[in-house]
Amino acid sequence: MIRVAVARDEGYFGVPVRALLESNPDMHFIGTLPFGLDLPRVAAEMWPGVIVIDTQYMVSQVLPVANAVRSSNPSCALLLLCDPRKRGMLPPRHRSGPLNFLPQDASAALLADSVRRLAGGERVVSARLQTASLLTDKGLTTRELEVLGLAAEGEPVKEIAKRLFLSGGTVRNYLSAIISKTGARNRLDAIRIARKDGWLR
Repeated sequence: MIRVAVARDEGYFGVPVRALLESNPDMHFIGTLPFGLDLPRVAAEMWPGVIVIDTQYMVSQVLPVANAVRSSNPSCALLLLCDPRKRGMLPPRHRSGPLNFLPQDASAALLADSVRRLAGGERVVSARLQTASLLTDKGLTTRELEVLGLAAEGEPVKEIAKRLFLSGGTVRNYLSAIISKTGARNRLDAIRIARKDGWLR
């Protein structure tokens, strides 16, 4: 029996994951969890085999939370439902950490098949999303987007460094590179530009 949970933003109702999966006798839906910094702790208590993340956040903002979930529950697989129209929700080209990717409009059969594959230890990345990612010009690296995503949440350099297992100097170097690449005046301007371009929520 595959224990499946959904992680979703507070107040956001997106894909009806439970309705799409509950007819499968090999799956047990254990609940909807709030997506955020508390997710690793809650996931460790409920011990799902697969978490389907249905959020309005971009990949760069989801990755730090996903990494923390895997640290607390190494056997848990994470499937991010993406809007292919948003560049910031496309899979990173070279590195996706613990995340797997499926379009938000995936059929019930494809979603169920993906959950089974993840529970069996496979990786899942939609070819449609991969193709869209390859055709998209990304100015920032995945790591730079992770740093910027945490900065956009108001995290100070020290906390960003702690969450991404980096030194404070490395984080500051990333922020300087981000400002330079985006042509921003400062960190806040870089966040504004990244949001406008669809890289951050």
